[in-house]
Amino acid sequence: MTEWPIFDSTSKTFPLYSRANVGEIFPDPISPLNASVGFQENLEPGWQDAFVACKVWDRDLYDTDVERNVLPAFGSYLYINMSLMRLFGVRVPGMGAEAVDLQYFGDMPGIPSYESEKRDFDEDPAFSEKAGQWLMEEVLLAQDLAAYDADRAEVRKIRADRPDLASLTDEELVDRLTSFADVQRRLFQHHIESSLKSGVGLGAISQVAAAVGKPELALALVSGIGDVDSAGPSNGLWELSRKARNAPVAALFDQGVGGLYARLVDSTDPEVVAFREALDAFLAEWDFRGPAEWELRALTWGLKPELALHTVDRMRGVDDSEAPSVKNAQRSSDREAATKAVRELVAADEEAAGQFEVALNAAALWLRGRERSRTTSAMMVHELRLPALELGRRGVDAGHLDDAKQIFMLFADELPSYLNDPGAYTKTLRDREKTYLELFDYEPPFVVVGEAPPLSEWKRRSDKSHIKALVGEVIQGVSGCTGVTRGRARVLTDPNDPSALEPGDILVAPITDPSWTPLFVAASAVVVDVGAPFSHAAIVSRELGIPCVVSATDATGRIPDGALIEVDGTTATVTIVEG
Repeated sequence: MTEWPIFDSTSKTFPLYSRANVGEIFPDPISPLNASVGFQENLEPGWQDAFVACKVWDRDLYDTDVERNVLPAFGSYLYINMSLMRLFGVRVPGMGAEAVDLQYFGDMPGIPSYESEKRDFDEDPAFSEKAGQWLMEEVLLAQDLAAYDADRAEVRKIRADRPDLASLTDEELVDRLTSFADVQRRLFQHHIESSLKSGVGLGAISQVAAAVGKPELALALVSGIGDVDSAGPSNGLWELSRKARNAPVAALFDQGVGGLYARLVDSTDPEVVAFREALDAFLAEWDFRGPAEWELRALTWGLKPELALHTVDRMRGVDDSEAPSVKNAQRSSDREAATKAVRELVAADEEAAGQFEVALNAAALWLRGRERSRTTSAMMVHELRLPALELGRRGVDAGHLDDAKQIFMLFADELPSYLNDPGAYTKTLRDREKTYLELFDYEPPFVVVGEAPPLSEWKRRSDKSHIKALVGEVIQGVSGCTGVTRGRARVLTDPNDPSALEPGDILVAPITDPSWTPLFVAASAVVVDVGAPFSHAAIVSRELGIPCVVSATDATGRIPDGALIEVDGTTATVTIVEG
């Protein structure tokens, strides 16, 4: 059995770890079951496979003294091995460690320089030659997402063929829970490959834009590209919000979101019935979406429809002119204008013109690919969540568990003995859950160099105090999407409670995952504490056409809720205009 809370060993060869990027999809501590059956258990080998597939090194590079080379957990919080990511950049022609830092991790003050950890074997001409071949053939000259479409079709079939879980035996539930390891490993490999490729593509576009003296056009060139899966739920919720304006449906919303779904089900009014059918169709498609959706223990829209209905409720007050399609059309127009400008600048140089077209195609293709692979993986995670919850519900009914979610406190190797004698685990799982919930109050170190400090040395969120920014003060970040706007700051730390966000407000969040996306529709801009140019917040902001600043360190702590602020996505600054 793994140590609990989980403290994986660290590599002496590749000693630098970061919460950046992984904190976007895993802001909370990972549960024991997810670490040993689901996400960490399968993403680690999938990520190793991805690096090898990119031809930057062979499997013998990995440190055999540690179990998790790429994705360890410290205090049950997940980290990315930044040393390996930097090495990827060093060995891919035209990149470099600094480009990796910017594209994948954003601005991280105080992080050790690459030169301070550089190894003698980092630069390897033979592997760089292989990586160059990968770069040309599989990144820059790629024309479609056929492998990702095949993954999507496979997972949709798995979902469509899902048996009636209530009719399965306990043993069959565990078998389903543990039977998709090979599928998950491949899905995660493809997700990491597309993430690496999208970083390369975005870097290529940035280089072209800088070479022609227009670095500010780099993000505009990848804005409004369309067909980005993470933006899909926003369109669906927007359509529901238009229907929710109709009198009989609106009356039910006006009574509050609490109990709203039950009221919708109970109503026989034709317009309400039509709305509920549209809602149920939306939930059937996006049932896996929700806060921290790659954590098996997390609630999703399908399990708790009120999470989606909260957002529909806030969208009801947003004017039709703010529709995602309208904003996307404007960003698409901006992209076309930027593309035209760069094409004119490189027209006289046939080689440069060709390089630009290749980079433009690759950047858009792999940004789509990253979000597609991410969404498909989240779909598959839900297929593990459901049988586990069914097993947990049975444990509650039998008096062995206090709550169905306590099932996620099991480790994989304990499942057989749990089935044999579930009552023997009652106290153990109760104690683990208590510890698990206490972990939420710990603030994981953003960067770990060498050994991770013990929990006793971590800061507690409940003890943390913030020095609020003063009027006129400027918070510097990294550009996620260009544009300038002013609005009232709405500081939200949880997408479950979107009630404070009014149309035109500026969303200030610690980090965002796809469950936050619908809130972007009502927002006039987005500011996040951490992130990078191709993190979730930046990609979706570019699709919806709103300014975005990422890596605005401690913005949620420093910006007063309700303050008037100006967000300049071009200069990546947030200015406090009025307190």
